Amino acid sequence: MARHGGRGWYGRVIAAAVGVTAVAAVTSVWSAQAGQSGGGPAAAGVSARPATPKATPVSPSIVHASDGGAHAVNITIDDGPDPVWTPQVLELLRDNGVKATFCMVGPQAQAHPDLVRQVVAAGHRLCDHTVSHDTGMDHESESYQARQITDAERQITQASGGVRPMYYRAPGGAFTPYSRKLAASHGMRPLGWNVDSKDFERPGSEAIIATVKRELANGPTILFHDAGGDRSQTVAALRTLLPWLKEQGYSFGFPVR
Repeated sequence: MARHGGRGWYGRVIAAAVGVTAVAAVTSVWSAQAGQSGGGPAAAGVSARPATPKATPVSPSIVHASDGGAHAVNITIDDGPDPVWTPQVLELLRDNGVKATFCMVGPQAQAHPDLVRQVVAAGHRLCDHTVSHDTGMDHESESYQARQITDAERQITQASGGVRPMYYRAPGGAFTPYSRKLAASHGMRPLGWNVDSKDFERPGSEAIIATVKRELANGPTILFHDAGGDRSQTVAALRTLLPWLKEQGYSFGFPVR
């Protein structure tokens, strides 16, 4: 039996949304609304399938580097979108002129397409963070991993109005060679992190700030969260960290593709 390890609230979200068959019910609508090329009309008597353009494969290796160069950082935001916290994170990013990568859980994106489209419209990038946020999915079957990744990809793409995720981040870093290769074949570069802000544990904004400053020498990709509970500490930490990073001479980039 598949384990939906997740982190607390995901069990409740997925109880209503993990029925993967529900995705199929909206894919024909998605193909019509997204206006994407690459698929013709379904043959008579054959169920319509989404007209997804063929993705350009990318490297299956887990990326950490920034396309902004040696003195750039990648801000990555996981687990949303969330109607309370994502708008506040977007406002901070906008006010500081920072672009980020949002790693979205499929049902969350499906529930809040307006926020997904705001993320895209602001110039940020999308990342597939699976359907169930199962941190033990590396111990599950390949078919289970495939559903988690590809169903979330469809949900996010539909919610965005046709913009596909450019990265795949396994929950809790639960990558496998198979999942990395599959994501890469769909044009999603596996995305790791160098600095875990520990904001998910809600240790206080000062502790989050101290962790990022202490661990920044480990590499450019910093992990934050905009969902999964009260993220006010994350918002407060970003309010301090984004200007501080600029004061230290850092620029902001995206993970290398």
